[in-house]
Amino acid sequence: MTEHSKYGTPRLGVVGVRGGWSSELLARRAAEACGEEPLLIELERVSLDLATGRAMYEGHDLSQCAGLLLKKLGPEYSPGLLDRLEMLRFLEGRGVRMFSRPGAVMGLLDRLSCTTTLALGGVPMPPTTVTEDIDGAQEAVERYGEAILKPLFSTKARGMRLLKPGPELRRQLEEYRAAQGFFYIQKTIALGERDLGIVFLGGDYLTTYARCRKPGAWNTTTEAGGKYAPFDPPQEIINLAWRAQNLFRLDFTCVDVALTDDGPQVFEVSAFGGFRGIQEARGIDAAKLYADYAARRVIK
Repeated sequence: MTEHSKYGTPRLGVVGVRGGWSSELLARRAAEACGEEPLLIELERVSLDLATGRAMYEGHDLSQCAGLLLKKLGPEYSPGLLDRLEMLRFLEGRGVRMFSRPGAVMGLLDRLSCTTTLALGGVPMPPTTVTEDIDGAQEAVERYGEAILKPLFSTKARGMRLLKPGPELRRQLEEYRAAQGFFYIQKTIALGERDLGIVFLGGDYLTTYARCRKPGAWNTTTEAGGKYAPFDPPQEIINLAWRAQNLFRLDFTCVDVALTDDGPQVFEVSAFGGFRGIQEARGIDAAKLYADYAARRVIK
């Protein structure tokens, strides 16, 4: 047995959600890449002893893993995930290789943190206003004419609201502030029929797929009836997406790009990236490519 498997703990584990399609797939691919049994880790059930460095999960000491692939930190995005990342950051400091590094992921879980980094990096984005002031929020919506109100912690358009100026706007904002407390308001832009997911592995361009929206829907997510399709963007769009993801230095990610009349604009960089769109639109097993990428870096 290798040094990292002598305690019965696989060399590569996957942090994810049990029963989640992408988590389960990546765990299988990681096991295949190392010739071991799958290890899918749910962080809410990990006990980390800071004195000894042991991180126990179902009898496995995760500090004995050579590497962990981060696919999901929990079933829902929330500020509590930042504490789970601190546990992983400790293990990283004790020698466990992380894909992607917790410090890089931290800058993406909070939508405002991601937006701030992109804006400071000169990446074109839709006009955005952030405020805790309800008058400022109302003024922004009225100035934009139509806007999307986005939670700071969410994925796949969950919790987003389409707002327009009118007699109901103030009430909508008051209700939202009572529940969320912070306004992240982004001007609605003309998306056309699709937006793009531009995928990178190890900082290198992998592929692109399109999310085609259902007629009448305001977003392209599959939850709103959107469909995946192949798409080959021009090099200048790939270069823009590369610039955006390079600000974070993730091992695997997808950059969401909108094609507008004013040129391509970046919505966000994904903390973890997705596999389904790549598989359905391009026939590429991105989970296998990612697992093989990690395995080459931990197996000596």
